[in-house]
Amino acid sequence: MKTGSAAIASSNSTQSLRVLVMSTLAFLISFAVWMMFGVIGIPIQTSLGLSASEFGLLTATPVLTGAIFRLPLGIWTDRFGGRTVMTLLLLTCTVPLWLASYANQLWQFLLLGLALGLVGASFSVGTPYVARFFPSERKGFAMGVFGAGTTGAAINMFLAPALVARYGWESVPRVYAVALLVTAVLFWIIAAPDTRAPGRSVPVRQQLAVLRDGRVWKYCQYYSVVFGGFTALSIWMPQYYLNEYGLSIAQASLLAACFSLPGGALRALGGLLSDRLGAHAVTWWVLWIAWISLFLLSYPQTDFTVQTIRGPMNFHLGLPVWGATALLFILGIAFACGMASTFKYIGDDFPQNMGIVSGIVGMAGGLGGFLLPILFGTLLDFLGINSSCFMLLYGIVWVSLILIYITEVRRSPPLGTSSKEQTHHS
Repeated sequence: MKTGSAAIASSNSTQSLRVLVMSTLAFLISFAVWMMFGVIGIPIQTSLGLSASEFGLLTATPVLTGAIFRLPLGIWTDRFGGRTVMTLLLLTCTVPLWLASYANQLWQFLLLGLALGLVGASFSVGTPYVARFFPSERKGFAMGVFGAGTTGAAINMFLAPALVARYGWESVPRVYAVALLVTAVLFWIIAAPDTRAPGRSVPVRQQLAVLRDGRVWKYCQYYSVVFGGFTALSIWMPQYYLNEYGLSIAQASLLAACFSLPGGALRALGGLLSDRLGAHAVTWWVLWIAWISLFLLSYPQTDFTVQTIRGPMNFHLGLPVWGATALLFILGIAFACGMASTFKYIGDDFPQNMGIVSGIVGMAGGLGGFLLPILFGTLLDFLGINSSCFMLLYGIVWVSLILIYITEVRRSPPLGTSSKEQTHHS
């Protein structure tokens, strides 16, 4: 009996590992595709003569459909199974991705961006799919490892500039389309079927009933800050470095990866911290670290003159490139932990409705990632200050801190409180 139980446990462990590895790989490739315009948008902006607002719209368009379709894909995952939905999603998105290499007008880029942006909804497929293979005490870590697929943004920063420099921007969507196709085939072959029968008998209206729970909307607010901010800055940072410090596309993308790489790779750390300290404590301190970092990043390059008894003295205040990069690195770590802690909340509080809840929360985060680049561009056109993107985020995080303090911190201690202990406060 013990031997049989050990064999079953070993089989389940192998199955869980296969699901986690393949889902993370699929999400990583998908996220690189989703962030593609953050790099290739720079030469496209030059060739089409786009304004900062138009550049923001170009880079944000794929994020819109990725955000909107997170909810229905989360529902379909609960009904049809994660393996089937993920494979079909990856295969579908290869077509508009390849066609994007032939676009030469803004409206064409926007239309194809909407189509290929569906791949960003892969998160809402992988989250419930992976969660079903792990017990509650390991769910935070598993969600963190899967969420580390957001390192696709950093891979895009390394790979896309090299392809642009050698073969032109058109090579990037073609290479990514082939990678997406290969990943879809491998996913179907290696990933395991869902551990429980998909809920085909559960009506959509019944699945949507969970949205009446106020905790869902609270987690939407958290995720719109940490994931929306991460996505928007991953898109925006290459052109920020290029305009603020006069760097090349390759140099700007490399430094931008200092934000997006820890923002993705250390998500597993956020999962571990959430398992140990509780999702509430991690989320609270993440927002404080982000608020301080954004305050320092917001200060624009400033020259001023002070009249002294010995005559005028000129001063310069502003972050050097290494200072901005260090702060962005810290901000990336904070956002990584915040993304993981949000889904620790969901995994603990809604184990039977992971698809629908992760879908709506992911949609909120994606909509934040869509709106912010457009607002960044509008502010840049209006103010002419490169650091205005950080000013906007600083204000949003400040409001979020006030809301979290009013709704949570006054009701329960921020340190050492587990997610289960928080449920009756929510």
